[in-house]
Amino acid sequence: MSQPPLFIFEMANNHQGSVAHGKKIIEAMRKVSAPYTPRFRFAVKFQYRDIDTFIHPDVRGRADIKNVKRFEDTRLSREDFAELIACVRANDMLTICTPFDEISAARIKEEKFDYIKIASCSFGDWPLMEAVAATRLPVIASAAGSDMETIKNVISFFSHRGIALALMHCVGEYPTPNERLQLNQLDYYRQEFPDLTLGFSTHEAPDNMEPVKIAVAKGARIFEKHVGVPTDAVTLNGYSANPQQVGAWLEAAKASFDICGVSGMRYQPSEKEAADLAALRRGVFARPDVMPAAAALTPDNVFFAFPCKPGQLIAQDFSKYTTFTLNKELKKNAAIMKADVTANEELHSMVVRYVAAIVSILKASNAVVPVGSTCDISHHYGLRNFEKTGLALIDCVNREYCKKLLVLLPGQNHPTHYHVKKEETFIVLHGDLVVTCGDEQKVLHRGETMTVERNVPHCFSSTMGCVFEEISSTHCSDDSFYERKDDFVHPRKTTVYLTKDVLG
Repeated sequence: MSQPPLFIFEMANNHQGSVAHGKKIIEAMRKVSAPYTPRFRFAVKFQYRDIDTFIHPDVRGRADIKNVKRFEDTRLSREDFAELIACVRANDMLTICTPFDEISAARIKEEKFDYIKIASCSFGDWPLMEAVAATRLPVIASAAGSDMETIKNVISFFSHRGIALALMHCVGEYPTPNERLQLNQLDYYRQEFPDLTLGFSTHEAPDNMEPVKIAVAKGARIFEKHVGVPTDAVTLNGYSANPQQVGAWLEAAKASFDICGVSGMRYQPSEKEAADLAALRRGVFARPDVMPAAAALTPDNVFFAFPCKPGQLIAQDFSKYTTFTLNKELKKNAAIMKADVTANEELHSMVVRYVAAIVSILKASNAVVPVGSTCDISHHYGLRNFEKTGLALIDCVNREYCKKLLVLLPGQNHPTHYHVKKEETFIVLHGDLVVTCGDEQKVLHRGETMTVERNVPHCFSSTMGCVFEEISSTHCSDDSFYERKDDFVHPRKTTVYLTKDVLG
């Protein structure tokens, strides 16, 4: 079973360089997320920079460079971060950290974080990628601004090293307006990387709940948001959420997951849904004045009408693959209850078995079967007798000219018939074909041909099984005339579609 969705509270520099304020954020996030446990998993994320080596020596202490001043003013010691990490773990949340340099990556490994995060600005920074891989921690990577070649290279880099990686859609514009959120990238990622866990690292305005709803619906399972706690002295930036906004964000995500329902499997309808649908379905009713016991139900002796009764046979039960025999006599218009019939559902398994045998012979013949072709399983005396009498007909083209692939199973025969409109030539591709025209019988093998002219009665069979082409003038559905057809079943053909999955 897959793990619950993961929500990441990105603290970044919102701790303001204060351990006490950092703990206040952690505890606020725990409080607001508690109602959603264990439905969701939660983590607090930090950012590590080895300030002494990360910032170029020529710009250290510069107040006119925004990020230099911010990083230096909010600097915490290793001991400070150790307190914050302990606070996260004491509040039963996971720990995640983003390194921006190789020293910080090694430190993350030492401190046993649960995950390591790659920031969008570091995505494809190969010296840092090597340091991240050396930690052997599971990776969550944001790819804002990267091209697909870089994204594929990074994914391949971690995949070849056996390191788990989740890919986050992200737009590195702070804050991100709706028209530039690019949430369809989640669909693109899913198409390109179907085996990856996908996520959404969000930078929209913190009171905007629509993006997370859409991300949930598009399959994101990791969600990251910058968070903080405002005070009289602390004002949050335009993309960091306060505890109240985080609560609304989680509630919006929960509602979206509820609306989207289960994935990866078919849902189970509720009792109410099943009852509501049942009340609208057509039931099966007796057509003749008297329907005797032991009668087989057919389209000729039943009809379908609304409403149906509880426990009644319904139209959905009435399939060409299932036959029903009546257990008792019924009068005209009587509801046929499920308790009144005996069902025989073996016909579907027969068709599956026959198709497998037909495909096996086709593969042995190396015949090229157009994908998406229809295959008519012709069973003149019923599906149960198909292996003795019948034929598989695959339509390839039917215009002024016609080509079919015909398949006979070992020991199978096809009844005597003739055509008035079309002339046909048989070309054997595999096995043996015994063709009888009047008093003349001819045995054909691979590469041999035979032409059957109009109005000439003919039948054919095979000892070992056969695949042969029929090349003819236009085929018309009313141009097959059988010498004996009174005991043929109706309908006498079952159509299957030869998809790639069926053909293997």
